[in-house]
Formats: sequence, C-alpha cells, structure tokens
Amino acid sequence: MLKVEHVTKYYGENKAVDDLSFQVEDGKIFGLLGVNGAGKTTTFRMIIGLLEPTSGKITLNGKPIDYSVTDTIGFLTEERSLLTKLTVKEQIIYYGTLKGMKEESILKKLDEWLERFHITEYKERKIKELSKGNQQKVQFISAVINDPKLLILDEPFSGLDPINVEMFMDAIKDFKKKGSSIIFSSHRMEHVEMFCESLVILVKGKSVLEGELKQIKKDFRRKNIHIKGDVSIPNLKQLKGVLEVEENADEIIVKISDDSYINDVFDEVKKGTDITEFSVEDPSLNEIFLSKVGETYEG
Repeated sequence: MLKVEHVTKYYGENKAVDDLSFQVEDGKIFGLLGVNGAGKTTTFRMIIGLLEPTSGKITLNGKPIDYSVTDTIGFLTEERSLLTKLTVKEQIIYYGTLKGMKEESILKKLDEWLERFHITEYKERKIKELSKGNQQKVQFISAVINDPKLLILDEPFSGLDPINVEMFMDAIKDFKKKGSSIIFSSHRMEHVEMFCESLVILVKGKSVLEGELKQIKKDFRRKNIHIKGDVSIPNLKQLKGVLEVEENADEIIVKISDDSYINDVFDEVKKGTDITEFSVEDPSLNEIFLSKVGETYEG
C-alpha cells in the first residue's frame, strides 16, 4: 500500500503541493487529477523518490521510498522519455537493467509484451522509426518490464487509437488483478471513470475533492435527465432547479441541481408528445471536475 501523508512541497516560496494526503491499496486503481500546473508531476516525483517533500511523508508498504524499494516501482511519464537512437531491444534492456533485472529475464519479458502488443517485428528497430502509438507501447513496456508493485501512469493512452487503448486497458487491469497499486492520471475523464475506484482532484497543489468515485457522484447531487420526444424547451428552462437544458440531435438533456426536482421536470414532460425516453443519470466525472475546478478558480 502506498501512503501519502500530509505532504507539502515548496519550490522557494512557491507552494507546489499543499498538505496532500491519500492512500492507494494493493489491487486498487487511484485517480490523481488536475489541470496543468496543479501539482501532479511534483507529487509523482516525490512518490518515486526524485524529490524530497518539504514536510510530510510517503511510504510504500510501511517503508520510506528510497533505492531499496524503487526497483518495485514503474512510472510511465506524460512526456516521452525514450532514447530514440536505440533499438526497442536496447531500450528495454537499458531500463530493465536500471531496475536490477538480468538480461535473460528482460528479454523473456520483452518478447511477451511485444507479442501481446502485436509489435514483435519492431524488436530490432530504432525508436525514432516507430509511429507515436508504437513508441507509446514501448514506453509502457519500459515502465512495466519489472512487474512493478506500484505503477504510476501519467496520460498512458497518449497517441493511441481506440483499439490500442483497449489493449492498454486490459494490461492495466491485469496488473490490478495481480495486486499492484496503480495511480492513474489523465485529462480524459471518461478513461478515469472506467478505471478508478477513488480519486483526488488537485487545484494549485491542494485537494479540492477526494474520495470514492461512487460517493463523490452521490454527494454531488446534480442529475441529468435524458428526454426523447417533443417537449417545450422554454418551459423546461423556466422550471425551478433547472440549471441548463441541452438540445442534442436526438435527445434533450435537462441538468438539475438535485433529485428533488425530478418530478417537476416529469410533470412538464408529460405535456409533450411522442415521449419515448425519460431517464435520470448521475453527472459525468467531467462535469464534476469542471465544476470543482471552476469553483476554486472563481473563489
């Protein structure tokens, strides 16, 4: 289990991370979210031991993170960090060796991953000769070649098409099944919703929202009502509790401040014709993220 306890980090007088606490249990996927400059990268660097917290502590399975445990960590950075003049084989041997692995073990694992990602023919190719998507596959392999107990994934799907995103998802789920602690960060909230049981949203280094995703959605209270049929848009907009009415090609989405207004919307919709759908859903994580981040910047 990874524990981050009351961690603060200053760069000079600038506070990059402000009293941050969270934990990631074995076999769980945790979301660390925020806009650019929110403190995510600084947090990642403290977790892997590249930076020392100004105050607070970070432990993995009860031990401070130092060179005795870093070999059990994998980190896929948002920035591509491949040595482009090396071949895929040379690149992975280099990273595997840094993690204390023997070459024979590295090559065995590499062949397994190349086959899984359908890029066996690129083993002896130079990194610079690969497409962005295939470079991202190699970068992922470099992060997991040591079968990490803690895996940090910062924008892992960058440059991937939907088929390869699905391939990565399956691989990440396999690490979860094996009991790895996983930190997942992405600006694509739909990806976060697919994976993360719990999360923290950072703004200017400080947590503005944290907890289990299901509870966060429940506590947010806002609801989205999906309607198909001929109804009066102006009348819906005038109803108490209605925040917004969105007209799409095949449906109308009424956003309400909480579920106590559902019946009022339903009564209005009943006046319409050809109603084929009236369904109530929780807001998306993207809506919650934009709301919480926006509240903080406005405040």
